[in-house]
Amino acid sequence: MSYDSRSPLYMQVHRYIEEMIQSGKLQSNDRIPTEKELMEQFQVSRITVVNALAALVKEGWIYRVPGRGSFVATNLPQSAGLREEEEQNVPKMASASRTTGIVPRDAADRRLVGFLMPTLDDYFAIRLINSIQNTLQERGYSIIVAFSGGSKSREEQQIREFIRMGVNGLLLFPVDEDTYNEEILSLKVSGFPFVLIDRYLPGVETHYVCSNNRKGAQMAVEHLWELGHRDIAICTDAYRECVSVQDRITGYMNEFERRGAMINPALILTDFSIPVGTEADESVLARYMRSRMASAYIALHGKLGMRMAQIATRMGLRVPEDISIVTFDDPEHFEERETFFTHVYQNEAEIGRRAATILADIMEQGAQEDGSRDLTYQKVVLEPELVVRRSTAPFQET
Repeated sequence: MSYDSRSPLYMQVHRYIEEMIQSGKLQSNDRIPTEKELMEQFQVSRITVVNALAALVKEGWIYRVPGRGSFVATNLPQSAGLREEEEQNVPKMASASRTTGIVPRDAADRRLVGFLMPTLDDYFAIRLINSIQNTLQERGYSIIVAFSGGSKSREEQQIREFIRMGVNGLLLFPVDEDTYNEEILSLKVSGFPFVLIDRYLPGVETHYVCSNNRKGAQMAVEHLWELGHRDIAICTDAYRECVSVQDRITGYMNEFERRGAMINPALILTDFSIPVGTEADESVLARYMRSRMASAYIALHGKLGMRMAQIATRMGLRVPEDISIVTFDDPEHFEERETFFTHVYQNEAEIGRRAATILADIMEQGAQEDGSRDLTYQKVVLEPELVVRRSTAPFQET
């Protein structure tokens, strides 16, 4: 087996490792070269190596052990590697079906889209799903919705299940993790149509639709600052390394720096848990609220802001007289009256509409006359709005 410098970079790494295995230079359970070693050998970026390794895992050549590296599989695949058309960087649907089990477009009788998201526990998710469903129905597609429960392994499993079901494309709201989901990388390598929602993968070219998270946090700090608050906490029970959380924390810090104010690291609260019911009153977040370290809080999702208001009420703190709360997204849904929470409105209906439209366009575009696909990625970042309601008020000295 051989490879040449004209093939895609990730393919060169892929073929090199595959050749080492097939020639016997690497035996079952042998550790393959590290990502750093491969980056240096081929003079490529980390994401190129990650893409190659993800494809090798998917095809059964290697397996990965978190914290230890990648190793040669015990039961090797029978195929002789990627096909000639993949070497020529032509990610046709037929090629994808051989390497990942994807059903070819001309074999699919249904116009079906899979939508995978973490949970359905707030109105943001409900409004997002409704918008996606309406948009896809207008384009003649049906939708299947599944939930990962915030688990990366379950997310990977569900993506594989969607592929086995023969969906034409995927909308993915990834879980909060610090490592890329290899199934998503495999979708990219195989050329399967998908669009990310609310997230993007730094260093990986994909279609995505999200809100300008940095600006949203800046707007929240600006609003509270103008009300006289100086001790402003930002909090989320999500994983801190999640890209949307990182962007919001960056926006929070940028606004403090713009005003020449010191940033108190103790007021950046992430990756904590809140028990159900009154047990939440003994949580880390509740202790912060009880200590009055901050006079205002920015909750990075609506459900968290609502739970904070409930905790405050049980401990005798008034919202907004004693503490002000700004949430990302409105945790309430009242058509007949104004909602209570000041919130960063991300326009989830527009996020859903744009994501579904992009996916439908990709699926209907098909291959060009030469068999290739348009690899221009659409990266949509929507501008948020601050909606001022009754959960924020001017700072009052205690």
